[in-house]
Amino acid sequence: MARLAGVSEATVSRVLNNVGPIKEETKQRVLRAAAEVGYVPSALAQQFARRKSGNIGVILPSVPKVHLFSTYYFSEILSGIGEAAKRFGYDLLLIFQEPGDSRDYAGLFRKQKVDACIMLGSQDVAEEREALAELAEAEYPFCLVNQRFEGYPFPSVDADHVSGSKLAVEHLLRQGRKRIAFLNGPGRYSNSMDRLEGYASALSDNGMALDDGLMFQGNYSRKSGYLLAPIIGEAIRGGRIDAVFAANDRMAIGLLQGLKEQGFEAPLHYGLVGYDDSDGSRIISPRLTTVAVPFYEMGKLAAEMLLDADRQSGHAASGGDAMLPVHLVPRETS
Repeated sequence: MARLAGVSEATVSRVLNNVGPIKEETKQRVLRAAAEVGYVPSALAQQFARRKSGNIGVILPSVPKVHLFSTYYFSEILSGIGEAAKRFGYDLLLIFQEPGDSRDYAGLFRKQKVDACIMLGSQDVAEEREALAELAEAEYPFCLVNQRFEGYPFPSVDADHVSGSKLAVEHLLRQGRKRIAFLNGPGRYSNSMDRLEGYASALSDNGMALDDGLMFQGNYSRKSGYLLAPIIGEAIRGGRIDAVFAANDRMAIGLLQGLKEQGFEAPLHYGLVGYDDSDGSRIISPRLTTVAVPFYEMGKLAAEMLLDADRQSGHAASGGDAMLPVHLVPRETS
């Protein structure tokens, strides 16, 4: 091919790998020669020449007894990431983080396993902050989804969970509910703290104070909602609770099922609002009122901001964060 184009093999390599400044006339001669001999570039060779892996890494928590790909949250975000990655010619490399594993995220870049990285399910713990700070200091491209770290300028894509929680509680208040319990997730997730802020803000705006006796904590699993049903059911029976806002649909559905076993029906005996607008919220009976979160769009945007040059410049100009809106979906449980 080099002989046909009248250039050196090094020039052919630079043209085919789009490396370095090359005269347009020379570039066209090489491309015509490549077409004439039917040359098909090797993706592996191109990646080696550019010192790129062609992978965008996705860090996922490994949760015992939880099928991550069947959960609405992870499947939607991964679908969004995958759509954008495919469009930009990248493959996904899924990396499962076992509890207690070393968080050597920078090592993935040093070993050229990934060209960029997206973190799902990150928790605000010291080890995670240190690993992310190392990435930021080395200026490796990464993005958090649905998690922020206060005081650290880590790039993130999130949803407006403060507003979403306010929408949920205000909806219940408009239905005449006065004693609204809150079933939240662990505080090591920023979205849990956002939901708590929204819950408290909605109560405050309506002249109501926080009541520790109305606040419960699960772990975002269906089982954790189900296990709290006896306690919450007793409070409903005693008139101390007339509605529940749950921080995700899985906990809400578990609670709904557990309360139904005790003879409590929503919305007859209590109001219930979940969060996520998962598939389960649409098929459970009664259908669950919830807050819709654009998880697919969040994953897609995170990948675009890492892989699309135009998105990268806009992302940097906005300070490195993106916040997407949510909306209430009223259904039968309220």
